Amino acid sequence: MKVHNISAVTDDLLQLWEHACKRLLSHRGGAELYSTIRRDAPSGELLETLVDGGYVWTVAHEDQLLGFAVVRQNVVEGIFVDHHSRRQKAATTLLNALVSSPAAPKDGFALPGDRGMKSLYESFGWKARLLTMRGE
Repeated sequence: MKVHNISAVTDDLLQLWEHACKRLLSHRGGAELYSTIRRDAPSGELLETLVDGGYVWTVAHEDQLLGFAVVRQNVVEGIFVDHHSRRQKAATTLLNALVSSPAAPKDGFALPGDRGMKSLYESFGWKARLLTMRGE
């Protein structure tokens, strides 16, 4: 598997992005995380804004895109792996490349109840240090 910081939106990245956004928005806390990632960028231009800023990293096997990560200001804002590629260590490969980079992230976001993401971070020795609780 190879990890790359990409410089252009491809059709397969766009398709994976749209699937990731749909899944994100269906989870508890997903809308808040999406808002955090979006910041001031218009929703329809978010992926292009992130790619243009150098914040999107992809993991691929041969020519098949397996997943991506959004990393800004030393924070992993999100990691998404296509459901057909899970359990193949794509997320681990991606995070390993990120933490080995010169601008290694120190923090990562995980949604409530996302045991898989929490376990991934914990496998790198990261520990939860902040939880945001909200009354509805």
